[in-house]
Amino acid sequence: MDAIEKDLLAKVADLHGTPEGAYNIRGNGELHGRKTTENIDIVTKADGKSGIDIYIKPNTKNESMHIPVIISKAGLQEVVYNDFHIGENADVVIVAGCGIHNAGGKNDTSRHDGEHTFYVGKNARVRYVEKHYGSGDGNGKNVMNPKTVVHLEEGAYMEMETTQIKGIDSTKRVTTATMKAGANFVVKEKLYTHGNQTADTDFIVDMNGEGCRADIMSRSVAAGNSKQNFVSTMNGNAPCHGHTECDAIIMDDASVTAAPCLSANNIDAELIHEAAIGKIAGEQLIKLMTLGLTEKEAEEQIIKGFLH
Repeated sequence: MDAIEKDLLAKVADLHGTPEGAYNIRGNGELHGRKTTENIDIVTKADGKSGIDIYIKPNTKNESMHIPVIISKAGLQEVVYNDFHIGENADVVIVAGCGIHNAGGKNDTSRHDGEHTFYVGKNARVRYVEKHYGSGDGNGKNVMNPKTVVHLEEGAYMEMETTQIKGIDSTKRVTTATMKAGANFVVKEKLYTHGNQTADTDFIVDMNGEGCRADIMSRSVAAGNSKQNFVSTMNGNAPCHGHTECDAIIMDDASVTAAPCLSANNIDAELIHEAAIGKIAGEQLIKLMTLGLTEKEAEEQIIKGFLH
């Protein structure tokens, strides 16, 4: 790998060398490296689609896998399908992410569309971390459209931590989930847009089992002329608890739309939504500037703390 590709891997997957455990590294549309373990198998799809099938054995504990994607070739566009089959009682960490470096001209659009489908077995636990990052020294555009489909069996737990760091000109982020009895789904989204970037986020969660719980939390900063649109739909189809929250900071000439939607279809469905959009408080800036920071430095510190 060259220096650019190594930097992308570090940004999206915190990798500075060969990862421990299972991994599948994809670069410019091709396999750059793969390792399986006794409990985690990675298989190239055999149905003609681009992507992999991941099989994690029941009762697998304290193991992790990395599946980053990097694109450094200007104008490359791809669609990848990854399916995760997580056995009963497993407890694993999955680190994904996509980094694009586009140094092409204004007609060169680099694009990665990824669809990840999770089948999380009974009483299994998954922590899924996904970072998106874009860079480039040209006029080319970076586009990412991640779609995540989650199926949680009884007692299953999944935590998603998704972060869009910077440099993504356009993104459409769709997450859907179906939940059985006692399942728990937690999402922590962090999003930053600037310039003329656009970002659309859409969550659809069907809580179908008694005692299941979903917490969807999004924090975002919109700067420059960027536009963000957040939609969250929760369907309480059983005795359950659902909470959706969108908290955004708006700057410059940006715009943010938040549309949380709740649908209670059971008398014991407890659903809550919160949405707040506002600018950085003046007293926060003044306090930091009295400590010697410039206004820009103060803004950067506030944003960093907000998205931490």
